[in-house]
Amino acid sequence: MIERGQIDGLLEQASSNGTVPGVIAFAVGRDGIIYEGAAGRLSVDGDAPARLDTMIRIASMTKAIASAAALQLVEQGRLDLDQTVASVLPAFGNVKVLTGFEGDTPVLRAPAAQPTVRQLMNHTSGLGYWFINERLTRYHEITGTPNVFSGLRASVELPLTEDPGTIWQYGVNIDWLGFVIEKISGQTLDRYCDEHIFAPLGMTDATFAPSAEQAARMMAVHARTPDGGLAAIPVDLPPSPEWWAGGHGVACTAGDYARFLQALLDDGGPILRRESVDLMFTDSLGGVPLPEVIKSADPTLSNDVPSLPVKQGWGLGLHLFLEDLEGMRRAGSGDWAGIFNSYFWVDRESGVAAGLLTQVLPFFDAQVVGLAMAIEQALYAQLRKPAATV
Repeated sequence: MIERGQIDGLLEQASSNGTVPGVIAFAVGRDGIIYEGAAGRLSVDGDAPARLDTMIRIASMTKAIASAAALQLVEQGRLDLDQTVASVLPAFGNVKVLTGFEGDTPVLRAPAAQPTVRQLMNHTSGLGYWFINERLTRYHEITGTPNVFSGLRASVELPLTEDPGTIWQYGVNIDWLGFVIEKISGQTLDRYCDEHIFAPLGMTDATFAPSAEQAARMMAVHARTPDGGLAAIPVDLPPSPEWWAGGHGVACTAGDYARFLQALLDDGGPILRRESVDLMFTDSLGGVPLPEVIKSADPTLSNDVPSLPVKQGWGLGLHLFLEDLEGMRRAGSGDWAGIFNSYFWVDRESGVAAGLLTQVLPFFDAQVVGLAMAIEQALYAQLRKPAATV
């Protein structure tokens, strides 16, 4: 186990100085939890404390779960990574590329190739998100297309903005992967994940549809105010969406997500074969570059996200660091995050995975990112400390 003092202190300081309303952090090895702690409150407007059983909207941390679900179908021979999405979902074959606008009319053309399942999983299909793509922002505005927070199926029925395989662009790819999983498995995504991911791993609170009891344990979403403080805001995912969002729809506890990450450390545990986990952690971009900065098109939802000056890639469902980060994770580590400033990483080389969970907008908040880095550095300083001699 990790000595608690330093990391506990970081959490307490962050919750008391306004970095976060409340926060839960965890670290897990191949044999189980090595650290878990919580500090602060569920809301700056209340007294209920953040605890280890606090429910968190993990948002895009859902993507790794849905990617693991798809790889189960690959293992069974029911899905091929290089088959087209349209071969499973014929309507997807009608998706066009948005090249621009003539006045208020979108200009669309056929794509040069049909997107594949692999391209959904590594975000090279050409699909995007409105809050980091100004062309899609305008498309939503002039067509009245809702965004994914609405829970409406129309929110993901979007044009591509680039030809498949030509650019890495973060978007609704894993939502479409969820539809692929549903079509092949014959189950809704929530039921599939319940049966094949959550139950085998003992993720007893993980859900696409929180109960009233779980909702009472949910941390409120907060917005960073102009003076650097926090204000609780009425943001939530719809309780009865038209589709289960493979890209962002799960809520769970820190312990639940730790169990999922432990399975990845343990070469798949009870949910995947080792070769499937290896695929998740193998760069699949084939030379397609990652952006130096993911530019925000909606500063209420996300800040600009700059890239570190180290070699990186994208596997299947995970961003990859392909070089060591000094004093932190090793080369080959996978990671990602959720829009409400929750973060995780999996370092198979060091045998450790960890996460920091909170509920703050906009994404990539400098204070929360600083906290996440401080916790990672403190964790590795202990893991790499020479053993005491007698």
